[in-house]
Amino acid sequence: MWLNYPAQTDLVGPRGRMLLAVLYCLLWSFQTSTGHFPRACVSSKNLMEKECCPPWGGDGSPCGQLSGRGSCQNIILSNAPLGPQFPFTGVDDRESWPSVFYNRTCQCFGNFMGFNCGNCKFGFWGPRCTEKRLLVRRNIFDLSIPEKNKFLAYLNLAKRTTSPDYVIPTGTYGQMNNGSTPMFNDINIYDLFVWMHYYVSRDTLLGGSEIWRDIDFAHEAPGFLPWHRLFLLLWEQEIQTLTRDENFTIPYWDWRDAENCDICTDEYMGGRNPANPNLLSPASFFSSWQIICSQLEEYNSRQALCNGTSEGPLLRNPGNHDKARTQRLPSSADVELCLSLTQYESGSMDRTANFSFRNTLEGFASPLTGIADASQSSMHNALHIYMNGTMSQVQGSANDPIFLLHHAFVDSIFEQWLRRHRPLQEVYPEANAPIGHNRESYMVPFIPLYRNGDFFISSRDLGYDYSYLQDSEPDFFQDYIKPYLEQASRIWPWLIGAALVGSVLTAVLGGITSLFCRRRKRRKQLPEEEQPLLMEKEDYQSLLYQSHL
Repeated sequence: MWLNYPAQTDLVGPRGRMLLAVLYCLLWSFQTSTGHFPRACVSSKNLMEKECCPPWGGDGSPCGQLSGRGSCQNIILSNAPLGPQFPFTGVDDRESWPSVFYNRTCQCFGNFMGFNCGNCKFGFWGPRCTEKRLLVRRNIFDLSIPEKNKFLAYLNLAKRTTSPDYVIPTGTYGQMNNGSTPMFNDINIYDLFVWMHYYVSRDTLLGGSEIWRDIDFAHEAPGFLPWHRLFLLLWEQEIQTLTRDENFTIPYWDWRDAENCDICTDEYMGGRNPANPNLLSPASFFSSWQIICSQLEEYNSRQALCNGTSEGPLLRNPGNHDKARTQRLPSSADVELCLSLTQYESGSMDRTANFSFRNTLEGFASPLTGIADASQSSMHNALHIYMNGTMSQVQGSANDPIFLLHHAFVDSIFEQWLRRHRPLQEVYPEANAPIGHNRESYMVPFIPLYRNGDFFISSRDLGYDYSYLQDSEPDFFQDYIKPYLEQASRIWPWLIGAALVGSVLTAVLGGITSLFCRRRKRRKQLPEEEQPLLMEKEDYQSLLYQSHL
Protein backbone atom coordinates (compact mmCIF):
# COMPACT_ATOMS: atom_id res chain seq x y z
CA MET A 1 0.00 0.00 0.00
CA TRP A 2 1.36 3.43 -0.99
CA LEU A 3 -0.13 6.63 0.36
CA ASN A 4 0.68 10.23 -0.43
CA TYR A 5 1.17 12.17 2.76
CA PRO A 6 1.08 15.96 3.01
CA ALA A 7 4.45 17.64 3.41
CA GLN A 8 5.39 18.86 6.87
CA THR A 9 7.50 21.99 6.82
CA ASP A 10 8.07 22.72 10.49
CA LEU A 11 11.82 22.14 10.24
CA VAL A 12 12.51 24.78 7.59
CA GLY A 13 13.96 28.05 8.81
CA PRO A 14 15.81 29.21 11.93
CA ARG A 15 13.09 28.17 14.38
CA GLY A 16 13.14 24.52 13.32
CA ARG A 17 16.93 24.33 13.37
CA MET A 18 17.00 25.96 16.80
CA LEU A 19 14.59 23.33 18.19
CA LEU A 20 16.78 20.57 16.82
CA ALA A 21 19.87 22.20 18.35
CA VAL A 22 18.21 22.37 21.78
CA LEU A 23 17.18 18.71 21.60
CA TYR A 24 20.66 17.76 20.46
CA CYS A 25 22.26 19.53 23.42
CA LEU A 26 19.89 17.87 25.89
CA LEU A 27 20.94 14.47 24.57
CA TRP A 28 24.69 15.12 24.45
CA SER A 29 25.43 13.78 27.94
CA PHE A 30 24.19 10.22 27.27
CA GLN A 31 27.02 8.25 25.70
CA THR A 32 27.44 4.47 25.15
CA SER A 33 27.76 2.09 22.23
CA THR A 34 27.56 -1.38 20.71
CA GLY A 35 29.24 -2.52 17.51
CA HIS A 36 32.55 -4.07 16.40
CA PHE A 37 35.93 -4.37 18.22
CA PRO A 38 35.31 -3.79 21.94
CA ARG A 39 37.73 -1.20 23.34
CA ALA A 40 38.37 -3.59 26.23
CA CYS A 41 39.71 -6.27 23.84
CA VAL A 42 42.26 -4.47 21.65
CA SER A 43 45.38 -4.52 23.81
CA SER A 44 48.38 -6.51 22.57
CA LYS A 45 47.71 -8.99 25.40
CA ASN A 46 44.13 -9.58 24.23
CA LEU A 47 45.13 -9.89 20.59
CA MET A 48 48.08 -12.21 21.17
CA GLU A 49 46.12 -14.41 23.58
CA LYS A 50 43.12 -14.20 21.22
CA GLU A 51 40.67 -13.66 24.05
CA CYS A 52 37.82 -11.15 24.35
CA CYS A 53 36.00 -11.73 27.66
CA PRO A 54 35.66 -8.29 29.30
CA PRO A 55 34.21 -7.92 32.80
CA TRP A 56 30.58 -6.92 33.25
CA GLY A 57 30.34 -3.72 35.28
CA GLY A 58 27.59 -5.14 37.49
CA ASP A 59 29.84 -7.59 39.32
CA GLY A 60 33.32 -7.09 37.84
CA SER A 61 33.63 -10.69 36.65
CA PRO A 62 34.41 -11.71 33.04
CA CYS A 63 31.15 -11.98 31.10
CA GLY A 64 29.20 -11.42 34.32
CA GLN A 65 29.90 -15.02 35.32
CA LEU A 66 29.39 -14.40 39.06
CA SER A 67 25.85 -13.20 38.31
CA GLY A 68 25.08 -16.09 35.98
CA ARG A 69 25.02 -13.93 32.86
CA GLY A 70 27.65 -15.85 30.84
CA SER A 71 31.16 -17.31 30.77
CA CYS A 72 34.33 -17.14 28.69
CA GLN A 73 34.37 -20.07 26.26
CA ASN A 74 36.17 -21.32 23.18
CA ILE A 75 34.55 -20.37 19.87
CA ILE A 76 33.25 -23.35 17.91
CA LEU A 77 33.39 -22.68 14.16
CA SER A 78 31.28 -24.34 11.51
CA ASN A 79 33.15 -26.73 9.21
CA ALA A 80 30.40 -26.83 6.57
CA PRO A 81 31.84 -26.63 3.01
CA LEU A 82 31.81 -23.26 1.23
CA GLY A 83 30.94 -22.32 -2.33
CA PRO A 84 33.65 -21.95 -4.98
CA GLN A 85 33.52 -18.15 -5.29
CA PHE A 86 36.54 -17.49 -3.02
CA PRO A 87 39.46 -19.77 -4.01
CA PHE A 88 41.86 -18.74 -1.21
CA THR A 89 42.53 -19.79 2.37
CA GLY A 90 44.29 -17.87 5.09
CA VAL A 91 44.60 -14.54 3.25
CA ASP A 92 41.70 -12.52 4.72
CA ASP A 93 41.13 -11.61 8.37
CA ARG A 94 37.40 -12.16 7.88
CA GLU A 95 37.73 -15.87 7.06
CA SER A 96 36.28 -18.12 9.79
CA TRP A 97 35.29 -15.01 11.70
CA PRO A 98 36.50 -14.04 14.29
CA SER A 99 39.23 -16.68 14.69
CA VAL A 100 42.05 -14.51 13.26
CA PHE A 101 41.56 -12.06 16.16
CA TYR A 102 39.91 -14.13 18.91
CA ASN A 103 39.20 -17.76 19.68
CA ARG A 104 37.60 -17.16 23.09
CA THR A 105 34.69 -14.78 23.71
CA CYS A 106 31.78 -14.39 26.12
CA GLN A 107 29.00 -16.93 25.62
CA CYS A 108 25.92 -15.48 27.28
CA PHE A 109 23.22 -17.47 29.08
CA GLY A 110 19.46 -17.16 28.83
CA ASN A 111 18.26 -13.79 27.56
CA PHE A 112 21.57 -11.99 28.14
CA MET A 113 23.61 -10.65 25.23
CA GLY A 114 26.58 -8.41 24.49
CA PHE A 115 30.37 -8.58 24.34
CA ASN A 116 30.38 -8.80 28.17
CA CYS A 117 26.81 -10.18 28.53
CA GLY A 118 25.71 -6.78 29.82
CA ASN A 119 22.74 -6.36 27.45
CA CYS A 120 19.46 -8.17 26.80
CA LYS A 121 18.65 -10.22 23.73
CA PHE A 122 16.53 -8.49 21.12
CA GLY A 123 12.91 -8.46 22.29
CA PHE A 124 13.70 -8.59 26.02
CA TRP A 125 14.03 -5.89 28.65
CA GLY A 126 14.49 -5.32 32.36
CA PRO A 127 17.33 -5.80 34.89
CA ARG A 128 17.30 -9.59 34.40
CA CYS A 129 16.14 -9.47 30.76
CA THR A 130 12.92 -11.29 31.60
CA GLU A 131 10.39 -8.77 30.26
CA LYS A 132 9.26 -9.28 26.67
CA ARG A 133 8.40 -6.29 24.51
CA LEU A 134 7.40 -5.56 20.92
CA LEU A 135 8.38 -2.25 19.31
CA VAL A 136 6.86 -0.99 16.06
CA ARG A 137 8.74 0.60 13.18
CA ARG A 138 6.59 3.22 11.44
CA ASN A 139 6.45 4.95 8.09
CA ILE A 140 8.49 8.15 8.33
CA PHE A 141 5.53 10.09 6.89
CA ASP A 142 3.35 8.85 9.79
CA LEU A 143 5.62 10.45 12.39
CA SER A 144 4.41 13.65 13.98
CA ILE A 145 6.60 16.73 13.47
CA PRO A 146 8.11 16.40 16.99
CA GLU A 147 8.77 12.68 16.42
CA LYS A 148 10.40 13.34 13.07
CA ASN A 149 12.53 16.16 14.46
CA LYS A 150 13.60 13.91 17.33
CA PHE A 151 14.70 11.22 14.86
CA LEU A 152 16.79 13.74 12.90
CA ALA A 153 18.33 15.01 16.14
CA TYR A 154 19.23 11.45 17.14
CA LEU A 155 21.03 10.97 13.81
CA ASN A 156 23.01 14.14 14.34
CA LEU A 157 23.83 13.20 17.92
CA ALA A 158 25.18 9.80 16.82
CA LYS A 159 27.34 11.57 14.22
CA ARG A 160 28.82 13.85 16.92
CA THR A 161 29.36 11.31 19.72
CA THR A 162 32.54 9.23 19.98
CA SER A 163 31.82 5.59 20.78
CA PRO A 164 33.00 4.88 24.34
CA ASP A 165 32.89 1.10 23.93
CA TYR A 166 34.17 0.36 20.43
CA VAL A 167 37.08 1.21 18.13
CA ILE A 168 37.96 0.30 14.54
CA PRO A 169 41.13 -1.42 13.29
CA THR A 170 43.21 0.60 10.85
CA GLY A 171 45.37 -2.33 9.74
CA THR A 172 45.11 -6.05 9.15
CA TYR A 173 46.16 -8.57 11.78
CA GLY A 174 49.36 -9.13 9.82
CA GLN A 175 50.07 -5.40 9.70
CA MET A 176 49.64 -5.40 13.49
CA ASN A 177 52.49 -7.96 13.68
CA ASN A 178 49.98 -10.65 14.68
CA GLY A 179 48.57 -8.49 17.45
CA SER A 180 51.79 -7.30 19.08
CA THR A 181 51.36 -3.79 17.62
CA PRO A 182 47.65 -2.86 17.87
CA MET A 183 46.35 -0.41 15.27
CA PHE A 184 42.96 1.04 16.25
CA ASN A 185 41.19 4.41 16.04
CA ASP A 186 38.30 6.06 17.84
CA ILE A 187 35.18 6.67 15.78
CA ASN A 188 31.78 8.30 16.28
CA ILE A 189 28.73 6.11 16.77
CA TYR A 190 27.13 6.75 13.38
CA ASP A 191 30.39 6.22 11.49
CA LEU A 192 31.05 3.02 13.44
CA PHE A 193 28.19 1.44 11.50
CA VAL A 194 29.35 3.02 8.25
CA TRP A 195 32.75 1.44 8.85
CA MET A 196 31.20 -1.97 9.58
CA HIS A 197 29.32 -1.89 6.28
CA TYR A 198 32.55 -0.97 4.50
CA TYR A 199 34.57 -3.68 6.25
CA VAL A 200 32.12 -6.49 5.53
CA SER A 201 32.03 -5.70 1.80
CA ARG A 202 35.61 -4.55 1.11
CA ASP A 203 37.94 -6.36 -1.30
CA THR A 204 40.50 -8.90 -0.10
CA LEU A 205 44.04 -7.51 0.07
CA LEU A 206 46.38 -10.17 -1.32
CA GLY A 207 49.65 -8.23 -0.95
CA GLY A 208 51.67 -6.12 -3.35
CA SER A 209 49.18 -4.67 -5.78
CA GLU A 210 46.95 -7.76 -5.84
CA ILE A 211 43.34 -7.74 -4.66
CA TRP A 212 40.33 -10.05 -4.94
CA ARG A 213 37.04 -8.32 -5.67
CA ASP A 214 34.59 -11.24 -5.82
CA ILE A 215 33.99 -11.40 -2.09
CA ASP A 216 31.33 -9.90 0.16
CA PHE A 217 30.23 -11.17 3.55
CA ALA A 218 26.90 -9.28 3.54
CA HIS A 219 25.75 -9.06 -0.09
CA GLU A 220 25.15 -11.18 -3.19
CA ALA A 221 24.44 -14.33 -1.15
CA PRO A 222 21.99 -15.79 1.42
CA GLY A 223 23.25 -13.66 4.33
CA PHE A 224 22.20 -10.39 2.70
CA LEU A 225 18.86 -10.17 4.52
CA PRO A 226 19.88 -11.59 7.95
CA TRP A 227 23.04 -9.43 8.02
CA HIS A 228 21.21 -6.18 7.36
CA ARG A 229 18.46 -7.21 9.81
CA LEU A 230 21.09 -7.52 12.56
CA PHE A 231 22.78 -4.28 11.43
CA LEU A 232 19.52 -2.35 11.89
CA LEU A 233 18.76 -3.99 15.24
CA LEU A 234 22.19 -3.07 16.60
CA TRP A 235 21.89 0.49 15.26
CA GLU A 236 18.45 0.80 16.84
CA GLN A 237 19.73 -0.58 20.14
CA GLU A 238 22.64 1.85 19.99
CA ILE A 239 20.36 4.87 19.66
CA GLN A 240 18.09 3.59 22.45
CA THR A 241 21.10 3.39 24.78
CA LEU A 242 22.67 6.66 23.63
CA THR A 243 19.48 8.69 24.09
CA ARG A 244 17.88 6.64 26.89
CA ASP A 245 14.83 6.46 24.65
CA GLU A 246 14.02 2.78 25.08
CA ASN A 247 11.08 2.95 22.66
CA PHE A 248 13.03 4.36 19.71
CA THR A 249 12.64 2.53 16.39
CA ILE A 250 14.02 3.23 12.93
CA PRO A 251 11.33 4.61 10.60
CA TYR A 252 11.00 3.14 7.12
CA TRP A 253 10.52 4.71 3.72
CA ASP A 254 7.86 2.93 1.66
CA TRP A 255 9.21 3.56 -1.84
CA ARG A 256 6.70 1.43 -3.74
CA ASP A 257 5.32 3.28 -6.79
CA ALA A 258 7.27 6.44 -5.89
CA GLU A 259 7.82 8.74 -8.85
CA ASN A 260 10.69 10.58 -7.14
CA CYS A 261 12.58 10.76 -3.85
CA ASP A 262 9.82 12.22 -1.70
CA ILE A 263 11.99 12.10 1.44
CA CYS A 264 14.71 14.16 -0.28
CA THR A 265 13.46 17.45 1.14
CA ASP A 266 14.85 19.73 3.81
CA GLU A 267 11.97 18.71 6.09
CA TYR A 268 13.25 15.14 6.01
CA MET A 269 16.56 13.78 4.68
CA GLY A 270 17.84 16.84 2.81
CA GLY A 271 16.88 18.57 -0.44
CA ARG A 272 18.96 19.35 -3.49
CA ASN A 273 21.50 22.17 -3.41
CA PRO A 274 20.33 24.77 -5.98
CA ALA A 275 23.92 25.70 -6.81
CA ASN A 276 25.23 22.14 -7.17
CA PRO A 277 22.76 19.28 -7.77
CA ASN A 278 25.24 16.72 -6.43
CA LEU A 279 25.24 18.32 -2.96
CA LEU A 280 22.56 18.70 -0.31
CA SER A 281 20.73 21.92 0.42
CA PRO A 282 22.44 24.22 2.98
CA ALA A 283 19.11 24.28 4.82
CA SER A 284 19.61 20.64 5.81
CA PHE A 285 22.14 19.88 8.54
CA PHE A 286 23.04 16.72 6.57
CA SER A 287 24.84 19.11 4.20
CA SER A 288 27.53 19.52 6.87
CA TRP A 289 28.08 15.78 7.28
CA GLN A 290 31.44 14.35 6.23
CA ILE A 291 31.60 10.83 4.78
CA ILE A 292 34.15 8.05 5.38
CA CYS A 293 35.25 4.81 3.71
CA SER A 294 34.31 5.91 0.19
CA GLN A 295 37.72 5.68 -1.56
CA LEU A 296 38.03 1.94 -2.07
CA GLU A 297 40.53 2.09 -4.93
CA GLU A 298 42.90 4.23 -2.88
CA TYR A 299 42.78 1.75 0.02
CA ASN A 300 43.40 -1.12 -2.39
CA SER A 301 46.38 0.61 -3.97
CA ARG A 302 47.93 1.12 -0.52
CA GLN A 303 46.86 -2.34 0.72
CA ALA A 304 45.26 -0.46 3.63
CA LEU A 305 41.97 -0.30 5.49
CA CYS A 306 39.66 2.68 5.82
CA ASN A 307 40.77 4.49 8.99
CA GLY A 308 37.67 6.64 9.49
CA THR A 309 39.19 9.88 8.16
CA SER A 310 36.72 12.39 6.69
CA GLU A 311 36.61 12.31 2.88
CA GLY A 312 34.28 15.14 1.88
CA PRO A 313 30.56 15.99 1.91
CA LEU A 314 27.64 13.66 1.44
CA LEU A 315 26.74 13.36 -2.27
CA ARG A 316 23.26 12.71 -3.67
CA ASN A 317 21.60 13.51 -7.01
CA PRO A 318 18.43 11.40 -7.08
CA GLY A 319 16.93 10.60 -10.47
CA ASN A 320 19.96 11.62 -12.55
CA HIS A 321 21.26 8.05 -12.65
CA ASP A 322 21.93 5.47 -15.36
CA LYS A 323 18.39 4.85 -16.58
CA ALA A 324 19.52 2.03 -18.86
CA ARG A 325 20.39 0.05 -15.74
CA THR A 326 17.53 1.22 -13.52
CA GLN A 327 14.51 2.52 -15.42
CA ARG A 328 12.31 3.33 -12.41
CA LEU A 329 11.79 2.79 -8.71
CA PRO A 330 10.15 -0.53 -7.74
CA SER A 331 6.37 -0.84 -7.93
CA SER A 332 3.84 -2.58 -5.70
CA ALA A 333 3.49 -5.22 -8.41
CA ASP A 334 7.26 -5.81 -8.33
CA VAL A 335 7.11 -6.42 -4.59
CA GLU A 336 4.17 -8.83 -4.93
CA LEU A 337 5.88 -10.80 -7.69
CA CYS A 338 9.00 -10.99 -5.56
CA LEU A 339 6.99 -12.24 -2.58
CA SER A 340 5.41 -14.98 -4.71
CA LEU A 341 8.79 -16.71 -5.14
CA THR A 342 8.78 -19.76 -2.89
CA GLN A 343 12.53 -20.50 -2.78
CA TYR A 344 14.66 -18.40 -0.46
CA GLU A 345 17.83 -19.41 -2.27
CA SER A 346 18.75 -21.48 -5.33
CA GLY A 347 21.55 -22.68 -7.55
CA SER A 348 24.94 -21.13 -6.88
CA MET A 349 23.39 -18.93 -4.15
CA ASP A 350 25.08 -15.79 -5.45
CA ARG A 351 24.11 -12.92 -7.78
CA THR A 352 23.51 -15.37 -10.65
CA ALA A 353 20.81 -17.35 -8.78
CA ASN A 354 17.45 -17.76 -10.58
CA PHE A 355 14.03 -17.91 -8.88
CA SER A 356 15.66 -16.95 -5.59
CA PHE A 357 13.60 -14.63 -3.37
CA ARG A 358 16.79 -13.24 -1.83
CA ASN A 359 18.50 -12.56 -5.16
CA THR A 360 15.34 -10.99 -6.59
CA LEU A 361 14.73 -8.75 -3.58
CA GLU A 362 18.39 -7.76 -3.52
CA GLY A 363 17.98 -6.66 -7.14
CA PHE A 364 20.19 -8.98 -9.20
CA ALA A 365 17.21 -10.85 -10.72
CA SER A 366 14.14 -9.44 -12.43
CA PRO A 367 11.00 -9.40 -10.24
CA LEU A 368 8.98 -10.08 -13.40
CA THR A 369 10.73 -13.36 -14.22
CA GLY A 370 12.95 -14.28 -11.29
CA ILE A 371 15.82 -14.67 -13.76
CA ALA A 372 19.20 -13.12 -12.92
CA ASP A 373 20.09 -10.20 -15.20
CA ALA A 374 23.54 -8.63 -14.87
CA SER A 375 22.52 -5.67 -17.05
CA GLN A 376 19.75 -4.47 -14.71
CA SER A 377 19.52 -3.28 -11.11
CA SER A 378 16.06 -3.64 -9.59
CA MET A 379 14.33 -3.76 -6.19
CA HIS A 380 16.84 -3.02 -3.37
CA ASN A 381 19.66 -2.22 -5.80
CA ALA A 382 17.44 0.17 -7.75
CA LEU A 383 17.19 2.56 -4.79
CA HIS A 384 20.96 2.68 -4.40
CA ILE A 385 21.47 3.37 -8.10
CA TYR A 386 18.66 5.94 -8.16
CA MET A 387 20.26 8.05 -5.40
CA ASN A 388 23.24 8.63 -7.71
CA GLY A 389 25.82 9.57 -5.11
CA THR A 390 27.39 8.29 -1.93
CA MET A 391 24.64 5.71 -1.51
CA SER A 392 25.36 4.21 -4.94
CA GLN A 393 28.71 2.71 -3.91
CA VAL A 394 28.34 -0.46 -1.82
CA GLN A 395 31.17 0.08 0.65
CA GLY A 396 30.30 3.70 1.51
CA SER A 397 26.53 3.60 1.05
CA ALA A 398 25.69 3.65 4.79
CA ASN A 399 27.08 7.23 4.99
CA ASP A 400 23.73 8.44 3.66
CA PRO A 401 21.07 8.28 6.42
CA ILE A 402 18.52 7.30 3.76
CA PHE A 403 20.31 3.93 3.89
CA LEU A 404 18.60 3.20 7.23
CA LEU A 405 15.09 4.04 6.03
CA HIS A 406 15.59 2.10 2.80
CA HIS A 407 16.88 -1.04 4.49
CA ALA A 408 14.14 -0.92 7.11
CA PHE A 409 11.60 -1.22 4.28
CA VAL A 410 13.62 -3.98 2.58
CA ASP A 411 13.60 -5.82 5.91
CA SER A 412 9.81 -5.43 6.06
CA ILE A 413 9.51 -7.20 2.68
CA PHE A 414 11.73 -9.98 4.03
CA GLU A 415 9.38 -10.17 7.01
CA GLN A 416 6.35 -10.43 4.70
CA TRP A 417 7.99 -13.34 2.89
CA LEU A 418 8.74 -15.14 6.17
CA ARG A 419 5.12 -14.76 7.32
CA ARG A 420 3.68 -15.82 3.99
CA HIS A 421 5.82 -18.91 3.40
CA ARG A 422 6.64 -19.86 7.02
CA PRO A 423 9.98 -21.54 6.24
CA LEU A 424 11.77 -23.71 8.76
CA GLN A 425 15.21 -22.50 9.77
CA GLU A 426 16.60 -25.44 7.76
CA VAL A 427 15.48 -23.65 4.58
CA TYR A 428 18.42 -21.29 5.07
CA PRO A 429 21.42 -22.99 3.35
CA GLU A 430 23.56 -25.00 5.74
CA ALA A 431 26.50 -25.46 3.33
CA ASN A 432 28.01 -24.53 -0.05
CA ALA A 433 27.02 -20.85 0.14
CA PRO A 434 29.68 -18.20 -0.62
CA ILE A 435 32.18 -17.65 2.18
CA GLY A 436 30.60 -16.25 5.34
CA HIS A 437 27.03 -17.02 4.27
CA ASN A 438 26.37 -20.56 5.55
CA ARG A 439 23.70 -20.94 8.21
CA GLU A 440 26.13 -21.51 11.10
CA SER A 441 28.74 -18.96 9.94
CA TYR A 442 29.32 -16.04 12.30
CA MET A 443 28.50 -12.71 10.71
CA VAL A 444 31.39 -10.33 9.98
CA PRO A 445 32.38 -8.06 11.75
CA PHE A 446 30.17 -8.37 14.80
CA ILE A 447 31.42 -9.00 18.33
CA PRO A 448 29.55 -10.45 20.18
CA LEU A 449 28.96 -13.27 17.71
CA TYR A 450 25.77 -13.87 15.75
CA ARG A 451 25.02 -16.58 13.18
CA ASN A 452 23.22 -16.01 9.88
CA GLY A 453 20.53 -18.55 10.73
CA ASP A 454 19.71 -16.81 14.02
CA PHE A 455 17.99 -14.01 12.09
CA PHE A 456 16.06 -16.18 9.64
CA ILE A 457 13.05 -15.88 11.95
CA SER A 458 10.08 -13.57 12.32
CA SER A 459 10.80 -10.03 13.44
CA ARG A 460 8.24 -10.50 16.22
CA ASP A 461 10.55 -13.11 17.75
CA LEU A 462 13.24 -10.39 17.75
CA GLY A 463 11.02 -7.83 19.44
CA TYR A 464 9.81 -5.61 16.61
CA ASP A 465 7.13 -5.29 13.94
CA TYR A 466 6.11 -2.93 11.13
CA SER A 467 3.05 -0.71 11.40
CA TYR A 468 1.74 -1.52 7.93
CA LEU A 469 2.06 -5.26 8.60
CA GLN A 470 0.10 -4.84 11.82
CA ASP A 471 -2.59 -2.90 10.00
CA SER A 472 -3.03 -5.81 7.58
CA GLU A 473 -2.52 -8.62 10.09
CA PRO A 474 -2.96 -11.92 8.18
CA ASP A 475 -5.88 -14.10 9.20
CA PHE A 476 -6.25 -17.89 8.99
CA PHE A 477 -7.04 -17.69 5.29
CA GLN A 478 -4.00 -15.51 4.57
CA ASP A 479 -1.68 -17.67 6.65
CA TYR A 480 -2.73 -21.17 5.71
CA ILE A 481 -5.12 -21.27 2.76
CA LYS A 482 -3.90 -18.55 0.40
CA PRO A 483 -0.38 -20.02 -0.12
CA TYR A 484 -1.92 -23.30 -1.30
CA LEU A 485 -4.38 -21.49 -3.56
CA GLU A 486 -1.49 -19.54 -5.08
CA GLN A 487 0.32 -22.77 -5.83
CA ALA A 488 -2.85 -24.29 -7.28
CA SER A 489 -3.36 -21.22 -9.50
CA ARG A 490 -0.03 -21.93 -11.17
CA ILE A 491 -1.05 -25.46 -12.16
CA TRP A 492 -4.76 -24.95 -12.88
CA PRO A 493 -4.37 -25.41 -16.68
CA TRP A 494 -2.90 -28.85 -16.03
CA LEU A 495 -5.69 -29.70 -13.61
CA ILE A 496 -8.39 -28.69 -16.09
CA GLY A 497 -6.66 -30.61 -18.88
CA ALA A 498 -6.43 -33.72 -16.74
CA ALA A 499 -10.12 -33.41 -15.82
CA LEU A 500 -11.14 -33.15 -19.49
CA VAL A 501 -9.05 -36.15 -20.50
CA GLY A 502 -10.49 -38.13 -17.59
CA SER A 503 -14.03 -37.21 -18.65
CA VAL A 504 -13.43 -38.35 -22.23
CA LEU A 505 -11.91 -41.64 -21.11
CA THR A 506 -14.78 -42.22 -18.70
CA ALA A 507 -17.34 -41.65 -21.47
CA VAL A 508 -15.53 -43.97 -23.88
CA LEU A 509 -15.17 -46.72 -21.29
CA GLY A 510 -18.80 -46.32 -20.26
CA GLY A 511 -19.99 -46.64 -23.87
CA ILE A 512 -17.87 -49.71 -24.58
CA THR A 513 -18.97 -51.38 -21.35
CA SER A 514 -22.63 -50.71 -22.14
CA LEU A 515 -22.27 -52.10 -25.67
CA PHE A 516 -20.52 -55.23 -24.43
CA CYS A 517 -23.19 -55.84 -21.80
CA ARG A 518 -26.02 -55.54 -24.39
CA ARG A 519 -24.34 -58.04 -26.72
CA ARG A 520 -23.86 -60.53 -23.88
CA LYS A 521 -27.48 -60.15 -22.90
CA ARG A 522 -28.59 -60.82 -26.49
CA ARG A 523 -26.45 -63.96 -26.69
CA LYS A 524 -27.85 -65.28 -23.45
CA GLN A 525 -31.34 -65.08 -24.97
CA LEU A 526 -30.45 -67.53 -27.84
CA PRO A 527 -31.25 -71.21 -27.42
CA GLU A 528 -28.23 -73.14 -26.29
CA GLU A 529 -27.90 -75.01 -29.61
CA GLU A 530 -27.94 -71.73 -31.58
CA GLN A 531 -25.26 -69.97 -29.56
CA PRO A 532 -21.99 -69.63 -31.58
CA LEU A 533 -18.98 -71.65 -30.45
CA LEU A 534 -16.61 -68.79 -31.39
CA MET A 535 -16.88 -65.05 -30.64
CA GLU A 536 -17.84 -62.88 -33.59
CA LYS A 537 -15.02 -60.72 -34.99
CA GLU A 538 -16.44 -57.35 -33.98
CA ASP A 539 -17.12 -58.58 -30.44
CA TYR A 540 -13.56 -59.83 -30.13
CA GLN A 541 -12.13 -56.53 -31.39
CA SER A 542 -14.41 -54.60 -29.02
CA LEU A 543 -13.16 -56.60 -26.06
CA LEU A 544 -9.55 -56.14 -27.16
CA TYR A 545 -10.07 -52.37 -27.42
CA GLN A 546 -11.56 -52.26 -23.95
CA SER A 547 -8.60 -54.22 -22.57
CA HIS A 548 -6.13 -51.84 -24.20
CA LEU A 549 -7.98 -48.87 -22.76
